Amino acid sequence: MTEAKGAAVPQEPAVGSGTDKVPAYSWYALSVLVLIYVLNFIDRQILSILANDIKADLGVEDDYLGFLYGTAFAVFYALFGIPLGKLADSWKRVRLMALGLALWSTMTALSGFAKNATVLTAARIGVGVGEATASPSAYSLISDWFPARLRATALAIYSSGLYIGGGISLLIGGLIVENWNAAYPGGGPLGLVGWQAAFLAVGIPGLLLALWVLTLREPVRGAIDGLPTPEDPAPFRGFLQELFQVIPPFTVFGAAARGKKALMGNLLGAAFFAALAWVLWLLTGVVEQWVFLGVGYYAVFSWTMGLRARDLPTFKLTWGSPAFLCVILGYGTVAFTAYAASYWGAPYAERALGVNKTDLGWFLGAPAAVAGFLGVILGGRMADFLLERRPDGRVWVILFGLIMPVPAMWLAYTTDDVVLFYIGAFLSQMLSAAALGAAAASSQALVLPRMRGMATATFFLSTTLIGLGLGPFMAGYVSATNGDDLSLGVLSTLVAAPFGLVLLIAALKLVPEAAASVVERARAAGETI
Repeated sequence: MTEAKGAAVPQEPAVGSGTDKVPAYSWYALSVLVLIYVLNFIDRQILSILANDIKADLGVEDDYLGFLYGTAFAVFYALFGIPLGKLADSWKRVRLMALGLALWSTMTALSGFAKNATVLTAARIGVGVGEATASPSAYSLISDWFPARLRATALAIYSSGLYIGGGISLLIGGLIVENWNAAYPGGGPLGLVGWQAAFLAVGIPGLLLALWVLTLREPVRGAIDGLPTPEDPAPFRGFLQELFQVIPPFTVFGAAARGKKALMGNLLGAAFFAALAWVLWLLTGVVEQWVFLGVGYYAVFSWTMGLRARDLPTFKLTWGSPAFLCVILGYGTVAFTAYAASYWGAPYAERALGVNKTDLGWFLGAPAAVAGFLGVILGGRMADFLLERRPDGRVWVILFGLIMPVPAMWLAYTTDDVVLFYIGAFLSQMLSAAALGAAAASSQALVLPRMRGMATATFFLSTTLIGLGLGPFMAGYVSATNGDDLSLGVLSTLVAAPFGLVLLIAALKLVPEAAASVVERARAAGETI
């Protein structure tokens, strides 16, 4: 049954949306997840403060640095996030997070031994695969630890680790590099220079944290929403199925198993994305960026077609839902600009404004951690507040995070005054961060409990393959082709804002009805509830 247009509709199932006190253990477990996410983004974002050193030592340009931070990481993070999201929906999420944490910490440490761009790229790919376990597992766990009325807040608290870790990474990285290079001007033990030592220093602690993660208790999936889901007797079967649908060249075999028509469609999709990558290569002269993204977009296409054949209810509530797509793609445009500004802030200030690494850590990194924390927490609380008053409340917060950072970002990257740069960077970070918790909670509200891991993986396809995969590279490419003008490079990413505006305006109209009809639409697609 469809609700009358303009009528107030509930956003979440009634169960778990009351005023029952949340157990203390839920808050303790959330704090551990936040710590994991902090380390996740220290390992990821430390590239920012190390960028100029890597550029000098390895002889690379800004477009490669954007590719290394964004695309090389993002493609594998996104693609492996899909089968790992499925595994999070069927296996022990705590175990999965611990294994992933151990993997990405090891690969971060190995980045410290890179002597050329190829080895460093391979290590960052490994970091992307490991980190792909974190958020699908965490989002699913949080949705089973917290009732619907507090999920945007809880997800925002978890997401604050992004900004805390990103900010701390500049402080840690700057201090390590400058002190190491001062102590060992010609290279230290094993011939390591400052930026290599920084990778080792932030990678090794993650191995210890992985042991702590294993002590967390696994909650009953869906119980808090009154939809308890029994454990999957064969949890790795779905993981392997998804792996064959999304990781080339297994994708071809996966399509062939569905019949000749599916195989033909898959090969045509591969040809289309290969041709697109070739054209973009010719236009830009950059090979790695478009080969990686071409493979990534083809893999997503292949997986989506397979999902439709294997799990129609999940497909209908994600890729088949205009509301879901408008939310994740709309937030993807926020991430497009935010990732570029966050990554290139430190290299820009170091080059254009003459700021040293230690000062960047204290006056850019530390405030960025505070700004991101404040933004994501306040945004999450505002999303929950508005949801109680109007069914499209969360979408308004995403819109806020898209529009409001623009003036602050413009100030930061056009001023010659370092203080004004810090102020602009702080405000830009805080205002864009407000959108994350609202977007994450919105995506979770549009699917069933058993689909939350897959929904999270799909959500991060947008933030990575659009935001992370394109934003930092675009800024670096524009800079490299315009005399290393990072100001122009970063500001060029604001071109995404109009597209995001259109998508989120559509989401305002679509999300309320879609959230109110989740169970109904799932049943219509064949779900047994």
